Amino acid sequence: MTTERPKLSVIGTGYLGATHAVCMVELGYDVIGLDVDEEKIGRLTKGEVPFFEPGLPELLSKQLSSGRLRFTTSYEEVAAFADVHFVCVGTPQKKGEYSADLRYVEAAFTSLAPHLTRKALVVGKSTVPAGTAAHMEKLMRSLTPCKDVELAWNPEFLREGFAVEDTLRPDRLVFGVHSDWAEQQLRAAFAPVIEAGTPVVVTDFATAELVKVAANSFLATKISFINAMAEVCETTGADVTQLAQAIGYDDRIGHKFLRAGLGFGGGCLPKDIRAFIARAGELGVDQAVSFLREVDEINLRRRARTHELGLDLVDGTYRGTRIAVLGAAFKPNSDDIRDSPALDVAASIGRHGGDVVIYDPQAIENARRVHPELIYVESLDEALAGADVTMLLTEWDEFRAMDPSVVGQQVAQRNIVDGRNVLDPVQWRKAGWRYRALGRP
Repeated sequence: MTTERPKLSVIGTGYLGATHAVCMVELGYDVIGLDVDEEKIGRLTKGEVPFFEPGLPELLSKQLSSGRLRFTTSYEEVAAFADVHFVCVGTPQKKGEYSADLRYVEAAFTSLAPHLTRKALVVGKSTVPAGTAAHMEKLMRSLTPCKDVELAWNPEFLREGFAVEDTLRPDRLVFGVHSDWAEQQLRAAFAPVIEAGTPVVVTDFATAELVKVAANSFLATKISFINAMAEVCETTGADVTQLAQAIGYDDRIGHKFLRAGLGFGGGCLPKDIRAFIARAGELGVDQAVSFLREVDEINLRRRARTHELGLDLVDGTYRGTRIAVLGAAFKPNSDDIRDSPALDVAASIGRHGGDVVIYDPQAIENARRVHPELIYVESLDEALAGADVTMLLTEWDEFRAMDPSVVGQQVAQRNIVDGRNVLDPVQWRKAGWRYRALGRP
């Protein structure tokens, strides 16, 4: 097998897998993507991306036309085609538990392995607890006809909304390998990225597994730290946005991830820190990461506090009020509603008697499937019409750019909760709005 330009497969065509497959073709590789979901494969084959990610639909259409990208449901076809196989399936949180559900990872390895009749490299990209790679290596070797098949782990660091950029121009590559051959195969599979100057960290399986959860735990901790300071600011009368600005000038701290507000959500940070806590407990080192429980709790308290800020504006009860909720996705430039703080607050207000009207530029259909009891509209104007309280809960540019004087003509009452601290309180109050935000006077 040559390492000049290996053929690649991507197992799992969800958010990570579909993005990885398309972008690797853009980098010059021949790629086949596999999923057990026939409907998803059908859509991708027709050039339809099953989720929202800026720039990806155009890139998918381009690469399908190139003839170097195709999709299948056949493990046999994938094994015959590719030299390097990337496993990109999900690891959701187990229902009622903190630990990660690894059934999809195990299914991918056990389904692929029996078809590997020649030397190949299987690369895990899924976020998994430490020890998973070693287990998958043993499992795979027990099932592969060819005993020269090797395993590696290459964690992903994609940011939703920037996934194409993060795949084509990552800030680092991490290779967890057990042999020089595996390292060289990975270097060949990422040659254009490495040639562009991307740093490469070559390490063992356990370290590679820990890199992703450690990074997400650090980011979650930084977000919850500034949100904890917001709680203190509300008591003392301080302004958390000015506090964050001041401490961020210390280059040991920096300004990134110091924006206080409704907190983090999505399919990565919440479930990754919880899985980390669970795995640490299994390993007997749970005390080392016990602070992550408080990180999680601080994050969840922000949702309850946002609910309370709205109550302050409607004399203590949501009953009989119309609440315009701006945002359902967990972050802008995404349609992902997994563990979305915005949708969580909206549902809470609905349970307390408010007539909740939600608008989000991309996440409406996903939100409707989870919370059909809420009201959904197709425009900002519809959401604002007759609102007693406006709650900005996902910081889409469309919401950040609102003119308080203009939107003030659409609502029933000029009450706003800025759940993301992205509006100018002076400007909004000058326009006659009662303004509330987390950690600001």
